[in-house]
Amino acid sequence: MKNPLFTILKTGIITQSGLFPDLPDDANGLPNVTSSLCLGNDCNLCAKACPTNAITVAKNAVTLDRGLCIGCGNCLEVCTSGTIVQDRSTRTAVRAREELLLTGQAKANVVPTNPRLPFRRSLHIREVSTGDNASDLEVLACTNAIFDIARFGVHVVASPRFADALLVTGPVGRAMQEPLLRCYEAMAEPRIVIALGTSAISGGLFRGGYAEANGLSDLLPIACYIPGDPPHPWSIIHGILLAMGRL
Repeated sequence: MKNPLFTILKTGIITQSGLFPDLPDDANGLPNVTSSLCLGNDCNLCAKACPTNAITVAKNAVTLDRGLCIGCGNCLEVCTSGTIVQDRSTRTAVRAREELLLTGQAKANVVPTNPRLPFRRSLHIREVSTGDNASDLEVLACTNAIFDIARFGVHVVASPRFADALLVTGPVGRAMQEPLLRCYEAMAEPRIVIALGTSAISGGLFRGGYAEANGLSDLLPIACYIPGDPPHPWSIIHGILLAMGRL
């Protein structure tokens, strides 16, 4: 068996030093809306191709709701006007739900209503999964040596009584709503909630079904939204640092 210390010294530091790099060319990011003129209702192919109704077309204007978008890429394949394009940025998290609505027109900055909280130096997170294993795996990836979220003072804890933030993944079906609320009530003030992934934000593909899996929006006050299905680890770290007030 090789000497583990020798292996570590030979490998060197593998933690990424540059924060929030763009995704590589072989990776799919979320779609974005440009100012290119849309064919509007004469085309409407993007809205028809979207499985979660994340796209609406009014006259010649396209609105994309990243809170509903699962990043399938169907809209990118059918858009011929260049109105919808690939966005490889990992800085996708926002503080207000309205900021997830993208159009080709510039709009005023949305002022978040969340109070300033004392989490700039460290944050203890209790994750609750309500049925999104893909997002859970990306959260786990945030703790590996490449991303190393612990260097930002962020740690995952087992009990809500030791947690400052509730990180929720999955569409929050009816059977998980009461356990989630009990977990939130067990947390001491001040506390914040982070919705991680499209399912947690809106329910995604499960929205409107018999299980009432419509995400977190009507259950708890959300301090940060991290879109994607699932989000990239850098997008997750971006959202957590945004919720801490460090960005």
